[in-house]
Formats: sequence, C-alpha cells, structure tokens
Amino acid sequence: MIGIVGGGIAGLAAAHRLQRHGHAVHVFEASPEVGGLAATHETAGDRIEAFYHHLSKSEETIVELAGELGLDEAVEWRVGKNAYYVDGVVHPLDKPWEILAYPHLSLHDKFRLAMLLLEVDVRGGRPRFDTYDDLAAFEDVPIKQFLLAHTTRGVYENFWEPLLDAKFGSRKEEVSAAWLLGRIKFRGERDLLRGEILGYFEGGFHRLIEALVESVGRENVTTGARVSDVGVGLAGGSVESLTVEAPGGTETHDVGGVVVAAMPDVLEELTGYSCAIDFQGTVCSVFAMDEPLTDTYWLNVADEAPFGALIEHTNFVPPERYGGEHLLYAASYIQRPAERLWRMSDEAVEEHWTSGIEDLFPAFDRESIRWIETARNPRTAPVYERGYLEMVVPYDLGAAVAEGVYYAGMASRAQYPERSLNGGVEAGYACADLIAEKAGSAGAGRAGTGRVAADAETVGDGGAVSDEQSGR
Repeated sequence: MIGIVGGGIAGLAAAHRLQRHGHAVHVFEASPEVGGLAATHETAGDRIEAFYHHLSKSEETIVELAGELGLDEAVEWRVGKNAYYVDGVVHPLDKPWEILAYPHLSLHDKFRLAMLLLEVDVRGGRPRFDTYDDLAAFEDVPIKQFLLAHTTRGVYENFWEPLLDAKFGSRKEEVSAAWLLGRIKFRGERDLLRGEILGYFEGGFHRLIEALVESVGRENVTTGARVSDVGVGLAGGSVESLTVEAPGGTETHDVGGVVVAAMPDVLEELTGYSCAIDFQGTVCSVFAMDEPLTDTYWLNVADEAPFGALIEHTNFVPPERYGGEHLLYAASYIQRPAERLWRMSDEAVEEHWTSGIEDLFPAFDRESIRWIETARNPRTAPVYERGYLEMVVPYDLGAAVAEGVYYAGMASRAQYPERSLNGGVEAGYACADLIAEKAGSAGAGRAGTGRVAADAETVGDGGAVSDEQSGR
C-alpha cells in the first residue's frame, strides 16, 4: 500500500493515478473534510469555495482529469470581466476601447503594457518574440527592475505597483520577474470583444473533489487522521510504516511508500527535510447580498482599502445557481502572522471589510448583506522570491530522506510559476508515475495522460522543465 499524507487535490490525484497503475492506496487527511484550499461554504443553492477559484485555459491536466471522472460536461468556460478601481471610479479593462479610454496610462504606456502581456519585447525598436521564453533567465531579476526596463515608469507605478502591493505587500521587492512572466503565460485566453475566458465547474469545484473521493473509494480515505511519523527500516533505509493519530486512536500502517501532499512544514515534521520557501497566508470572506455591488468579476483596487481586490463571483457564475444570492469575495494576503488583520477575529475582519466597501461605494447598503463567512489559512501561496527554483522540493526524496518518500505539496515544481489546483494534480501525477516506474509498472494506465507521465520522469530529480512540459 502507498500512504498519502493530505487529502487535498494533490493527494487525491496521486491516489487516483496510483490506483490506475495498480497500486493499493490510503489517503490520510488531518482535517475533518477533504479538499484543502478547495473547501466550501453552503449557500441558498450550490456550494461556494471558501477561497475563490477558477480555471485558466492553460490548465489542461485538471480538465483531462475531469473527463476521466465523467465531469467533462461540467467544466464551463465563461467570461470573467476585469476592472481597476482608481480614485473612486471603476474602470473596465477588457475590451480594446476600454483600455484605450483608461485615463491613468499614456498611449505609450498602454502600448508597452500590451506588448509585455503579448510577450513581445520591443526594446530597441525591434520586436523580439523569444525574449521571455526562458523563465529561468529572469529568476534573479527583481520585478521592479524588470518592469522599468521592459515597460515604462508609468506602467510600473500606475498599473503594476498597486497590484504588487496587494499581492506581496512589503515583500514585493523580493519577488522575481520570472513569477510575473509566468503569471502572464499562465493566464487564460482573451476574447477581444468580451474579455478573459475562465473556467468553473457547474456546481462548484467540490464536485471534482467528490468525484476523486468516489474514484479512490471512500473506504480508502480517512479524515481527522493526522500522520505523526514515517517509519524507515534500519536495514534497507526504505519507508515501511506510517503512524496515524486517527479517530479511533493511534494506528500503525505498513506501507511500501508515502506521498506527502501537504505543506513543506508537514514534510519537515515527518522526515526532517527542510524547505526554505516562504509562504503567505490569506484572509478571505464571502459576502452574500441581495444585490450586486458592480458588474465586474475581478476588481483590482488601487486605493487605501483593506483589501487588494473584490471578486464578485456571481458576475461570473449566475446568481440563480445560489438561490438568487449575490456572492462577493473580499480578500487580503498576509505576509507575517503579526499583521493586524491576521490577529483580528472573524467578526472584526467582516466589520473592517464592510466599512471598506462602504468607503469605496457610498451607495452600498450594508443591510443588503444576508450573511458573511470568513476563512483563513496561514499558507495559501508561496512567495516567489528570487532564486525560487533552487528551493523547490524534488518529487522523489529517496536520496535526501529515504527510499519511498515522495513530495507533491505546494513547494513542488508543478506549482511554479503560479500555484493552482491544476498544479496540484500535476504534482500528484508526477509522484504516482515515479512510484509506478520504480515498481516496474510504468506502462500501465498511461493512455490519455502520457504527457504528464513522461514529465514525471523528466522532473523526478527536482530539475526544471519547460512550460510546455508542465502543462501551463
């Protein structure tokens, strides 16, 4: 049996893939529910994710998985409208004429910004189309230095800097230009007449999580079960057992390998393997309201507001899916646990953000709020600082820890240059394929997903792969 530590999408994907390779598996999840960052709240209709989620068109592996699970028809591709709040005005920024009308960038600024977003280097007056192909070449370049060199000061100060402040706060100077370029590559395709095309599961992402649990077998998934020790045999130096603090007491399970599909602090606690990647947290509230706040899905806020963005989910997915409730996310990244927002109670956060919405939108009536649910997590995303690739945890930790130890958590290569549910699936697959290869069954179960299986062989030592290989 292969033991899986963590019942998020990476752990469940690893279990699903391992079973296709013919391995017995068991997933141990410390929380009461599976899903990890894809956990959900109840609404008057469909469930809603506690932390906002959508798919980019570049996220092919998770869509392929949905097809395997019979959910291909559940993946919907919708337009996600974007806008920028500046000086009390919501400026839509989807259509060409909206971008041209945006008053806070000059025409030259807009041209340079558009060229960067199209991955065209126009420095020196001669367009080059391959400058940004190799992300690793920009790993050690500070993001501000890159933007000033490849766009303009106006683009940096009036477009990117407020976004970087919201995303990374005081740590923005640490961030690598490779992250920004990777994010540009990661984003979805754009319809020039409508906006960005993004994906969502009809009924929510929990449908995918539930389908994975059904595929793996509920009898092979235990929640409320914290793995407290990985047992390594003295003779062979290989993993032999897992100690689990389960609802019925302490259990010991014989295993032929373990996939740690959790944050690197869990990996270090269980194996002693230390990861230097730093993480940021998130405080995120869902507001259910009687009326929409705007007509935009993703509203970036360049203002002294307590949040960097407002994400109005029901301007993306119809409110009828949620019993007529209009659902809005207010969220903020946390760089340090000592920050005031992190130390606030949920009630204080909700009041703080309600007041912030009132400040931005004086016509907003707080009486229209039906309910608010707040979630928080201390590690929702890596800080993609310079030199990040050198700190990535290899999938196969046989040489560094013990034979039979694999890692599929958020510090894996599949979660670079942007973390995503798709990256979680790819990391789980990579570990499963390496285990199958070592067991001599690499040929089993590869039909329809051979690209990811082949990639696992390429990245098994933690080395870099191309964007095409990683499916982004």
